Amino acid sequence: MSRHRITGAALVAGIAGNPVAHSLSPVIHNAWLAAGDIDGAYVPFAPADAAGFEALVAAGRSGLIQGLNVTAPFKEQAFALADQATAAARLTASANILTFDAGRVSADSSDGVGLMLGLKEQAPDLALKGRPVVLLGAGGAARAGAGALVEAGAQVRIVNRSRDRAEALAADLGASVRVMAVSEALDGAALVINALSVQPDFDFDAVAPGTVMMDMTYKPLTTPFLAAARVRGLPTVDGLAMLIGQAAPSFRALFRRPPPPLDLRALLTAHMDQTA
Repeated sequence: MSRHRITGAALVAGIAGNPVAHSLSPVIHNAWLAAGDIDGAYVPFAPADAAGFEALVAAGRSGLIQGLNVTAPFKEQAFALADQATAAARLTASANILTFDAGRVSADSSDGVGLMLGLKEQAPDLALKGRPVVLLGAGGAARAGAGALVEAGAQVRIVNRSRDRAEALAADLGASVRVMAVSEALDGAALVINALSVQPDFDFDAVAPGTVMMDMTYKPLTTPFLAAARVRGLPTVDGLAMLIGQAAPSFRALFRRPPPPLDLRALLTAHMDQTA
C-alpha cells in the first residue's frame, strides 16, 4: 500500500454526530484514501447541539469542507438544512450524506442502500415483497431503513415507545407502514430490525422460528439483541454489514470518485479486536 499523503490541497470530509468517537467511518474512509493514494482526510466532528451542527454546515457552505456523513442525532436536521435532496432523502426526510458545492448543500441517504446490501449479504434467501417487517425505533436510521423496505415492497410495522414519533414516520411513508404494539407486530414477521441504540425490552420467545433478526448497531459486533437471537437459533444480520453497505456511496459522494477495493469486514473486525 502506498503512503497516505496529505498536502495543502487535501480534500476534507468527515462524519458529524454526538457521540461520534465510536464511529468506524473514519477507519473505513481513511483506509480507502490511503489505498488509493488520494490527497485527503476524513475526520470526526461532534457538535454539542443543533446550533453547533448548523455552524458545521455553514462551514461547508463556506468551502471549508466538501462533505459530511451524518449520524444521530442530526440526520433530520441535515435534511432540513439542505437546498436540494435526492429521492431517497426526501422519502424519509432524513439524510446521512451532505455535500457542499459553491455555497449550496445537497442531501442524500445511503442508509437504506446499506440496509438492503447487508440483508443481501447475510440473509440472501430472505424475501421481503409483501411480507411484514418489524422495525424497533423511529429515529433517523429507522426512517431511512423504513424507506428502503417500503421500496422493496415490505409491509413495515413500527414499534416505538413514543407513538407520536412513530405515527409521524408512518404518515410520511404511506399506507404500507403501520404503528403497532410489539405483541401484534410479530405475527407473521419475516424480519425484525432493532434500530434503537440500546437493547430493547423484547420477548424473543414470541418470535417465530426462521425469522431474521437484524441489529443496526455494529459496536459491539455481537450485540445483546443478536446474542439473544442466536441462542434461540434465529438467523441474524449484524450492523457492520449495513455500515459497509452504505460506505461506498458515501465515499463516492464525498470524494467524487469510487473507493479502491478493500476487504472492509476484515479491516474493521481487526480494528475492533485491537481496540476492544
